[in-house]
Amino acid sequence: MNETSPLTHLNRKGEAHMVDIAAKNITRREAVAQGTISGREETLNAIFSQDLKKGDALATARIAGIMGAKKTPDLIPLCHPIALNKVEINIERVSPTSARIEAVARCEGKTGVEMEALTAVSVAALALYDMAKAIDREMIISDIMLTAKSGGKSGNFTRGT
Repeated sequence: MNETSPLTHLNRKGEAHMVDIAAKNITRREAVAQGTISGREETLNAIFSQDLKKGDALATARIAGIMGAKKTPDLIPLCHPIALNKVEINIERVSPTSARIEAVARCEGKTGVEMEALTAVSVAALALYDMAKAIDREMIISDIMLTAKSGGKSGNFTRGT
């Protein structure tokens, strides 16, 4: 931690900087994030029946989510590049008008994969929106959150416990 601030991404002068992780131990780390995309029932039907002119929205969103996780340090300032061992994207219809997107990111490293899991969900949701926007521009992407993480100095976290 920074000597003058509990915010680790600020130096002694209060300026943004990348955290030094050299002294941290390499541990197995995992993060799970989720988000929701909502739209008209017809839109969700088209997404899940692969009946969109642009093609298979679910496959495209899974690939986009994985690519997003891999590009996290290019998108989020001060994130460390991480050698990801696994990124898994699951998309499940949870109601006639909404789907849940879940991302699991894993690595063995000195820093966590929370941002990679959150980015994966965000990018997968954006890809779904892009695939279906021609039929429903009122879709809503919401409730993107970390649901669990394990590994590292701060230990485990599970939302709601």
